[in-house]
Amino acid sequence: MKDASATLGTASARKAISSSALSFNGHSIWAMYRFQMVRFFRTIGESLATPVITTALYFVVFGSAIGSRMAPVVPGLDYGSFLVPGLIMLSIFTNSIFNASFGIYFPKFTGTIYELLSAPVSYLEIVIAFVGAAATKSVILGLVILATAYLFVPVQILHPVEMVVFLVLVSFAFSLFGFIIGIWAESFEQLNFIPMLIVTPLTFLGGAFYTIDMLPKDWQGIAQLNPVVHLISGYRWAFFGLEGDNVAISLGVTFAFILILLGIVAWIFRTGYRLRS
Repeated sequence: MKDASATLGTASARKAISSSALSFNGHSIWAMYRFQMVRFFRTIGESLATPVITTALYFVVFGSAIGSRMAPVVPGLDYGSFLVPGLIMLSIFTNSIFNASFGIYFPKFTGTIYELLSAPVSYLEIVIAFVGAAATKSVILGLVILATAYLFVPVQILHPVEMVVFLVLVSFAFSLFGFIIGIWAESFEQLNFIPMLIVTPLTFLGGAFYTIDMLPKDWQGIAQLNPVVHLISGYRWAFFGLEGDNVAISLGVTFAFILILLGIVAWIFRTGYRLRS
């Protein structure tokens, strides 16, 4: 009888834990989200100064010095204006990963992650709060860079709603990617390993500064395997409506990327990968 009661109690406990992992508490999400955002606004000058200065340098060097001496990449479109979507995406990729990875790695580094995991909050709430805060920071950064671009080049946005949708989706996707990197990393050096050696090269080879049809034919097919190509292409379409940009493929790649990342996050919390000592 005692064994049966113990078994029933264990089963009830597992059921409670499973239900807790799928629960949804807006107050806990808001508390964790607000904590991350307060830290961002406390250092907002430093957070925005570097990408704004970097963007300005890109426009000065590529838009003015180099762009003025080369034929238009797209007929009727100034090269400096052509750079705007690619530069925004370049900043979004790197900053989304950095904000999300540092946001979850720092509690691991200090040991406060165990207090968070033992608190009455579900895994879903943790992901929404941390990834949502990182994505919000990236969206703010993207809009600031867009405003900076207006100071240097004429900017047109033919599809403003789609532009915002792409900005939010890509920010969320790469923040989710950064969240995974932050859990995987065991040192501050590893936080920069994947962004510097994988994401940045893929971005520079993804058409941020040129169109894919400028490449040799053999390389054009290879470039299509780079998911960053489709993300930048879809975002550029929202600005200029270029006929060569396939929006359906861009959205499909974005959603597929998000679903894969969500699956990895679910596996991490189910197995406790690098979360349990």
